[in-house]
Amino acid sequence: MKEKIIIFDTTLRDGEQSLQISLNEKEKVKIALALEKMNIDIIEAGFPISSPGDFKSVKSICKNIKKSTICSLARCVEKDIKIAAKAMSELKNFRIHLFLGTSKLHIESKLKKNFEEIHQMALKSIKIAKKYTDDIEFSCEDAGRTSIDNLCKIVESLIKNGVKTINIPDTVGYTIPNEFSKIIKNLYQRVPNIDQAIISVHCHNDLGMAVGNSISAIQSGARQIEGTITGIGERAGNTALEEIIMAIKTRKKLLNFYTNIKHKKIYHTSKIISKICKISIPINKAIIGKNAFAHSSGIHQDGIIKNRKNYEIMSPKDIGLKEVKFNLTSRSGRAAVKQRMQEMGYTEKDYNLKKLYKKFLKLADKKGQIFDYDLETLAFMKNKKQKKKNFILKNLKIITEIYGETKIFINLLCGKKTKNCIIKTKNEIIEGIYQGLNKITKIHTFLKCFQIHSKIQGKNILGKVNIVTIYKNKKFYSTKIEKNIIKASITAMLDIFNNIWKFNQIKKIKK
Repeated sequence: MKEKIIIFDTTLRDGEQSLQISLNEKEKVKIALALEKMNIDIIEAGFPISSPGDFKSVKSICKNIKKSTICSLARCVEKDIKIAAKAMSELKNFRIHLFLGTSKLHIESKLKKNFEEIHQMALKSIKIAKKYTDDIEFSCEDAGRTSIDNLCKIVESLIKNGVKTINIPDTVGYTIPNEFSKIIKNLYQRVPNIDQAIISVHCHNDLGMAVGNSISAIQSGARQIEGTITGIGERAGNTALEEIIMAIKTRKKLLNFYTNIKHKKIYHTSKIISKICKISIPINKAIIGKNAFAHSSGIHQDGIIKNRKNYEIMSPKDIGLKEVKFNLTSRSGRAAVKQRMQEMGYTEKDYNLKKLYKKFLKLADKKGQIFDYDLETLAFMKNKKQKKKNFILKNLKIITEIYGETKIFINLLCGKKTKNCIIKTKNEIIEGIYQGLNKITKIHTFLKCFQIHSKIQGKNILGKVNIVTIYKNKKFYSTKIEKNIIKASITAMLDIFNNIWKFNQIKKIKK
């Protein structure tokens, strides 16, 4: 019979600690609501004693969340516990999460006490917390480096005094899976009342072992996993919950567990958290990274076309993503090019695959990734004049007043005609240029993404610009690197407008 694994999310507490900015009340509520829609069992809403803002946010989350259990962190200090309870007083049921260092290092160098004093502090704090709730979780901070004798002793005592959830944190990400697994097994073998509590784990990723340690822990008896969506948290971060959730789903026969998580909400929730927290998700991030379901190798693409299971152990649909298209690069084979043309509605009668693939490889070696509009241009544009750029910048002049408006003069060659445009803006130069180009070219696009990155090359600092625009439900991309960021921006914009012009020419040809 499958056993349930409880998912405890600490994005709003441990996750926020790692951010360069503090989240406001509305942002925290928005994240909490997204977590609830995903069916997260327990949401650690914050550490109320830490600041008036955190107290207010926890209170607001309690008013908005109806299904998930709300939890607040507190030190083993009476004032902390009272404030945590007060922040959650709107609710009939809530959890207080107590924590105290139990390793010799923490006890002696941080807390300046001995083990017995720590033990008594823990028991005293439990008595106080029980005045407000029966749902108490206790974390033995730095459990990964706590002597097993002391850990067994305090866990037995905590359970005896009414703690329903015991958390065994690998606070500094020090242990490795077989070592962490032994800690959990030892607790089950040596603590006589262990069956009266749920054993939880909270693993950090300092050695990249957080997910591995968490999986090894549930195989050894733990039934609650703590972490964050995307794995954000102190230092190298926490256990990435999306990886745990999908590992349990994908390897269900081996692990024999289940969660109540709505898997198809994973991707959407990760995007919300990424946007609000202003953290980018690495492209190679497991489960939710841009490349998690992308395939560039020709061999892999051919295998996927024949059967997606050849190179995908889960479906992108499982996490709420549409089927991901191949990245067409110089490593892609004919099968992938043919497949993409079919997806766009073309048959082999419409174009010559052999000639198209030869042109494709040549352009891919120069450009890198090839997009749909590139393929259509290669397949159908035969007139050399049509292949040239239609829009060429002749002159750009910017006059800026620090406390006034900025005037942008654009002089653009459109085919054989030169057109001019003047844009007035409040120092929003790049946006003004973009508006001007839309106006002159009469190509009205929606700017979906505009990113600027700095890049050092020798003694020079270069500006890298990435732009994504939407035109007639199609995405057009461009990346440019220049010493001057404005030059990089307008070059990238013109690249997109020229690609859109070519796209429109192709449509005319096909008609």
